[in-house]
Amino acid sequence: MTSAAERPILFLDVDGPLIPFGAASSSLQAPASDSEVSVDQGNPLLGRLDPDLGSRLTALRCDLVWASTWMEEANEAVAPRIGLPRLPVVEWPDACTDSSPRGLHWKTPHLVEWANRRPFIWVDDEISSMDRLWVATQHPGPSLLRRVDPTKGLEDADFSVLADWLGALEANRGAGA
Repeated sequence: MTSAAERPILFLDVDGPLIPFGAASSSLQAPASDSEVSVDQGNPLLGRLDPDLGSRLTALRCDLVWASTWMEEANEAVAPRIGLPRLPVVEWPDACTDSSPRGLHWKTPHLVEWANRRPFIWVDDEISSMDRLWVATQHPGPSLLRRVDPTKGLEDADFSVLADWLGALEANRGAGA
């Protein structure tokens, strides 16, 4: 059983949810400082980050964790651009010896293991019905798998769903205490 004091985890992918693939060039932001210019040279898509995302994410009552192939680079290049502190990072296995069912995302078993029975949200643009089914049968705690449109990234509707789920989870935990 998860302790009432433990906050839920929000596993956060970068490409798609934070860096939308469909952003128009007119919406690209300029680097905020000279130090960011050198970071941007490696990935010009960083300009698609919405600087308001950090405050919106930290306003959610959960522990944010990078669940991206960016790994530690998310702390170096993404977090400062959107106003996030340094976050924990899910470390992926070096070699994928994936014997998972067909259609299951390679991240899914690792996220369930990392959550270690804690309630969690996973925000990604590659979540499938197989991932939802697998998590429902393999994770004993509450979970929300939120697939984000990769052409738009996280939007108001996504934040509403996340906040509503977290609010309902908090209400249920309060009622059970």
